[in-house]
Amino acid sequence: MEQYKNKIQELWNNRELLNDPANQEMIREVIDMLDRGQIRVAEFSEGEWIVNQWVKMAVILYFPIQKMQKIEIGPFEFHDKINLKHGFDKMDVRVVPHGIARYGSYLSPNVIMMPSYVNIGAYVDRGTMVDTWATVGSCAQIGRNVHLSGGVGIGGVLEPIQAAPVIIEDNCFLGSRAIVVEGVRIEKEAVLAANVSLTQSTKIIDVSGDEPVIYKGRVPQRSVVIPGSYTKKFPAGEYQVQCALIIGKRKESTDHKTSLNQALREFNVEA
Repeated sequence: MEQYKNKIQELWNNRELLNDPANQEMIREVIDMLDRGQIRVAEFSEGEWIVNQWVKMAVILYFPIQKMQKIEIGPFEFHDKINLKHGFDKMDVRVVPHGIARYGSYLSPNVIMMPSYVNIGAYVDRGTMVDTWATVGSCAQIGRNVHLSGGVGIGGVLEPIQAAPVIIEDNCFLGSRAIVVEGVRIEKEAVLAANVSLTQSTKIIDVSGDEPVIYKGRVPQRSVVIPGSYTKKFPAGEYQVQCALIIGKRKESTDHKTSLNQALREFNVEA
């Protein structure tokens, strides 16, 4: 991999080298490895998430070397630079019409895609459900046995190149229309209620103790999170600003497949 890494970084710094067919082929080899899950944009190593910037570079460099083409599938027509993923039967992935995954994304065995979308560079691990109209953005990392409910929006990130992707760790449950963008990390077994919206600047306030504890950019493991607001002063007056509230911890004994209703019922909150 070091050979690929060094070459991709060289191409990144000198785009004129993209005219060489041999260099174009190397980029395509990297995207193929990404498509098969042999490499990842980000991976968990020694207790922390590491972003492989050179892989993101390869994804960005892939676009200029690809030509626009017409893609016809039955009565449907697309016009794009990147092919759609195929061979789901051999991957043991269930894809319901009109579920679409772009070439260069990886879907593990036992993933289920309802009519939804997974973009290039994304990694979706074993047993995860991508429910109806949910979207998994470029380079997002989705763990095992995650449930992305209907309409969930997982943001993508390619540039800036050093930016971390959105990461949803194992056994998380994201309620309908929840939004997670800008590299926010949801740690394992967390539950997000419907309509929770998280960016890097969103205050995530733990209100389960005697004093509030504020997080930004990550939701601690097993947290149960609901939408909230707080009062902020502006020159024109005081207004309510959106935030997210951690109202407690999911019990370790709780079934990972528990419904959102069950998880919230423990804290006397309606879904």
